[in-house]
Amino acid sequence: MSETILAIDIGSTKICAILAEVEYSVVTIQGHGIAKSQGVKKGAITNIELASKAIKKAINDAKRIAGSNITSATVSISNSYAKSINSTGIVNIPHNEITIKEINRVMQTALYNANVPNEYDVIHVLPHNFRVDDQDNIEDPFGMNASRMEADVNIIMTQKSNLSNLKKAVRLAGVEIDGIVLSGYASSIATMDEDEKELGVAVIDLGGQTSNLVIHAGNSIKYNDFLAVGSNHITNDLSMALHTPLQIAENVKLRYGNLIESSNDVIELPIIGDEENLNSVSMEVVHSVIFSRVEEALMILSKSLDKSKLKDKIGAGIILTGGMTKLKGMRELAQAIFSGMPVRVGYPNNINGFFNELKDPSFSTVIGLLHYKAGKHTQYEIDFEEELLHSKMVREENLSDIKIGNTIQDIEKTQSNKNIRDSQDNQRQKNSSREESRMLFDDLPDLGQEKKSLKKLANWARQLF
Repeated sequence: MSETILAIDIGSTKICAILAEVEYSVVTIQGHGIAKSQGVKKGAITNIELASKAIKKAINDAKRIAGSNITSATVSISNSYAKSINSTGIVNIPHNEITIKEINRVMQTALYNANVPNEYDVIHVLPHNFRVDDQDNIEDPFGMNASRMEADVNIIMTQKSNLSNLKKAVRLAGVEIDGIVLSGYASSIATMDEDEKELGVAVIDLGGQTSNLVIHAGNSIKYNDFLAVGSNHITNDLSMALHTPLQIAENVKLRYGNLIESSNDVIELPIIGDEENLNSVSMEVVHSVIFSRVEEALMILSKSLDKSKLKDKIGAGIILTGGMTKLKGMRELAQAIFSGMPVRVGYPNNINGFFNELKDPSFSTVIGLLHYKAGKHTQYEIDFEEELLHSKMVREENLSDIKIGNTIQDIEKTQSNKNIRDSQDNQRQKNSSREESRMLFDDLPDLGQEKKSLKKLANWARQLF
């Protein structure tokens, strides 16, 4: 049976909404809408009214193309105010068989044991390792026999104010939120393949105003970080260095951006505040400005990777995705900075009905949201509503024949029947008492004339009873 889903990526440069059909975990895009981002800076909502208008425009465009309506959506939330902590849960298995109930219990225990600050709300509880009795690195404990189970989890949380503002902006756009996914997590879902998951991989999403880093090792994400630098910073640097308007600087970046080689060519650019004259700019200057900013961002992300202490668990290397990856030579520069690690540019995969403009690394997050909603989430994770997400079939007892409550008529009928039975019982007891007394007094012997007074008393008592 097919289901219609809506995914909304709320980015700092664009807001993208996609409507899709999901049937047996296969996603087919029906329509999409893209709006210029407003009221969002560095991943956080700064103006709820402007943000909601941009979100609404993207949603309406997607609905118009798809020809269908939907009132709930899965949305992305930026890594900008997200934090991660590790926790462990331990439970005993009373019946020696691990079911969904026991897995949920160990996950909830791990969440309960975590020291979550009051000003934060949990959005993901991701298990990256299970232990069953003395056996470690269990991929899936479901159905195993054991007396004890442990789970190591990565808890991702975000500030309550940031989450509240996001919910309010989406609701003002006319839809309710049925799922919240960290943007870096969504990008990793869209770009990783099974081999990379198995070997361990780092996914770096280079966006417009922010860059996200997540490390997938074991069964799920074990580390995430955030950098407030994106491709828009390159545009700003070019605008200031070349004294040209922002839109002209953006066009220069897209047309001439090259991280591998520079040239001595000269281009003519408009000057800020001077509409009559043009400024002659060497392409060598353009190359230097772009290279410096990208190199700085990648160096900071490399240090974050070292800080995670998980570098030795990343056998598949680095996946680069996001809009900034379209700069020529990005992969080569990243390979030089992340020395000794394979690097590839990740495109969103496994989607049917692709519109051509969505076949782009800048749409990895929103495609990842569709995959998440279609069931490609981490097995046994706890979502923002504290529900366990899994793909197992759970057998439930048939309770249809069990009557839980009684209607007023049932109660009155039951009471009436009880009164009738009580009355009949009382009557039978009285009749039985009379019979017994009659038998008792009739059996008294004749005591003679001198005892007739006693016989009269007995007759009187028999009549009385």
